[in-house]
Amino acid sequence: MATRFDPFRELDRFAQAVRSESLRGMPMDLYRQDDRYVLSVDLPGIDPGSVDIDVDGQLLTIRAERTLRGTDGVQWLTREREGGSFLRQLSLGQGIDTDGITAHYENGVLNVIIPVSEKARPRRIEVQSGSSASLGAAEDHQETEAVSA
Repeated sequence: MATRFDPFRELDRFAQAVRSESLRGMPMDLYRQDDRYVLSVDLPGIDPGSVDIDVDGQLLTIRAERTLRGTDGVQWLTREREGGSFLRQLSLGQGIDTDGITAHYENGVLNVIIPVSEKARPRRIEVQSGSSASLGAAEDHQETEAVSA
């Protein structure tokens, strides 16, 4: 029985292979701790000087380069470590203090600290009662309506 060729299925298989290969080189964890996000990226064997992190608007980009030993005069028996350029991008969304982002590389792990902006942090609002409580803008708005009526 002949198997029917489906070009879209093959294209989807190729896209999945490329996607999984690109993620394999730069695995990461991201979590929130108090008023900051912590991004930990595994980059073993990377020279810290080759790591480049930049923020453009709300897009955080991490680039790194791993240089492997040359192939001149070498007969490889096994070569499994990946070399070359690595890239990872994250959309930060609103409520992030992009000016306060810091990074530290130690023992093959890049840690990026992404602080939550002051405006986006949860805060407690005091509830006032009685005649001492002012309605503020709502009270002013009602007075304006009464004058113009």
